[in-house]
Amino acid sequence: MSEEIGYLIIPGWNGSGTNHWQSHWQLLLPNSKRIHVQGWTRPDPEDWIEAIDRDVRNAPTDKVVLVAHSLGCVAVAHWARRHGAEWADRIKSALLVAPADTERESAPAALQPFAPIPDDYLPFPSLVVGSTNDRAASADRARDLALHWGSEFELLRGVGHINVESGHHRWVDGLRHLARVSQEAEPRVLFSQSHSIAPKLMSC
Repeated sequence: MSEEIGYLIIPGWNGSGTNHWQSHWQLLLPNSKRIHVQGWTRPDPEDWIEAIDRDVRNAPTDKVVLVAHSLGCVAVAHWARRHGAEWADRIKSALLVAPADTERESAPAALQPFAPIPDDYLPFPSLVVGSTNDRAASADRARDLALHWGSEFELLRGVGHINVESGHHRWVDGLRHLARVSQEAEPRVLFSQSHSIAPKLMSC
């Protein structure tokens, strides 16, 4: 019997508005839900970590695919450090789009409580999608995060922060990344923190 998959949408700072691809995808995907936090504009790491944990614990499906954007990717890393080992079997995979570098000098004050960013391997398959011109994280920084998290990495050219401002509304092209992590995820082998194994890198 095939397993039932659900999708947990984890927006970034200020949430994802009605024209954001995460909002469009939430309407499109079966068994999809968005985390609920107390503050989108003044994000609190504890609030966001517990919001993710609450929805993972209460998920009505056999497996959950995490769909995170920007600060939401960093929140996933914090959640995985604290609760990932307990719920690794529940998470089928994670799509981590345009992670925000909360450690950069220009990081807004509201994001700085999420620093430092955990550098533990995620205990489930994951794909980081970065951009060559994302102001929230350079291409090299996005690649480094993928390496630390044990994620595969795909670098897109000239797509900005992959949000409404950069022209990504329905982001139909992004659905192929979602299909990849949803359908092809296999149980991962946890490596040591030596980071000697680089993530698979593909550019398009």
